[in-house]
Amino acid sequence: MQEIKFYSGENIPLELHKTRIVQKLHLVPIERRLEALYEGGFNTFRLSTKDVFLDMLTDSGTNAMSDEQLASMMHADDAYAGSQSFVRLHKAVQDVLGKKYLLPVHQGRAAENIISKAYIRKGNLIPMNYHFTTAMAHITENGGKIAELLYDEAYVMNSSHPFKGNMNIEKLEEIIKLNGAKNIPYIRMEASTNLIGGQPFSVQNLRDVRSLADKYGIRLVLDASLLGENAYLVLEREEEFKDSNIGEVIKVMTGMADLVYFSARKLSSSRGGGICTDSEEIYKELEAFVPLFEGFLTYGGISVREIESMAVGLYETLDETVISQSPSFIKYLVDDLDKAGISVVKPAGVLGAHVNAMDFCSHIPQTEYPAGSLAAALFLISGIRGMERGSISNQRDEYGNETYADMELLRLAVPRRVFTLSQIMFVADRLKWLHENKNLIGGLKFNYEPPVLRFFMGGLEPVNDWPQKLMAKFKEDFGDSL
Repeated sequence: MQEIKFYSGENIPLELHKTRIVQKLHLVPIERRLEALYEGGFNTFRLSTKDVFLDMLTDSGTNAMSDEQLASMMHADDAYAGSQSFVRLHKAVQDVLGKKYLLPVHQGRAAENIISKAYIRKGNLIPMNYHFTTAMAHITENGGKIAELLYDEAYVMNSSHPFKGNMNIEKLEEIIKLNGAKNIPYIRMEASTNLIGGQPFSVQNLRDVRSLADKYGIRLVLDASLLGENAYLVLEREEEFKDSNIGEVIKVMTGMADLVYFSARKLSSSRGGGICTDSEEIYKELEAFVPLFEGFLTYGGISVREIESMAVGLYETLDETVISQSPSFIKYLVDDLDKAGISVVKPAGVLGAHVNAMDFCSHIPQTEYPAGSLAAALFLISGIRGMERGSISNQRDEYGNETYADMELLRLAVPRRVFTLSQIMFVADRLKWLHENKNLIGGLKFNYEPPVLRFFMGGLEPVNDWPQKLMAKFKEDFGDSL
């Protein structure tokens, strides 16, 4: 994408869109934010949006839709079966992702459910570049286990490595030899690796994975939920593709996968999801699960209006001005925090900025969930809702023992075309103040822990009165300011 320079010399991301519809936000007083934390069990998922100022929980289903997407919803074909809206979506999948067959599902985890039920048997192993919470939950629920195979540099926070999401090829072959190809129904690649900071993989790495998959006769599954952003970073960082366009890179990547699935909440700034393949055999292996769990084959549990917006959104994925906006804002925030001495995942990836809670809250042991504590503290002093991506997002092992995350991260998602630059600057400002007062942040403990996906529904409480002390310091410094 062509660089736009400012005469001042400042490196400021410039939005290549204009705002035509706005939604009012509310910044409630800090006293109310503290009440909201207690009501929500110090779990940002359980906060009500009436108490949230900037919602940086996720980019899933929160990306701003374009005027063309909204307009397309008005000519949806409301039919249970054989809808022409599905025909248009199917063509978009063929044009953008290059796959012949499409099975629609209501979101990404529905695709994970179907794939897991179809292929995973007790004792199976799924190698992957890194797990995603719902993907791992579906795999383990069906009796499988995962093997996360990253290179060591993936776990280095302050790094210049351009593709920290690369799968470790040497470890992959070791795992296949050790467990046997027959016990590995598929290899999973995630574009981009959500839980280690939205880090991409290179096309060359995917080629190497494909080569091993062919050598041992194993299918390759691509989670393409953040495929557009991964392709955008390939254009920026992989020499081979410096003169390519985003559509060409996407088709190179999807062309190497036997099966591609995605959350449209991310990929196309709409609701819904899909499973696509060029293999008639794979299509037939999965087909029956869609009417069983989702809906008929031409709507898959998705509103036909959303199907229309999905089709338009897929085409917009080919527009670099659409895809580049979120990564450019993320880079601006990451660079600003880094300059202030706040440890963040580098290089800036996709989806959001990721703050290193292990460093920020180094005084809080992992047993007291530092990333969850930081998420709660940031909401208290700013109204900003981020997401814990650490040990709370992990799950206990089969014996009920706690498993601690490789990284304790506070994720601040930057959905496409949602926030203004002044709002991003507010995020940085409040984080800098919190960093200066980080020793006031304390730990958390569970008071309600569901058996699966506890980070969604679990309830926690502070280990002492640290929230009250943090609020008192905020009022001392900011007075009556929100």
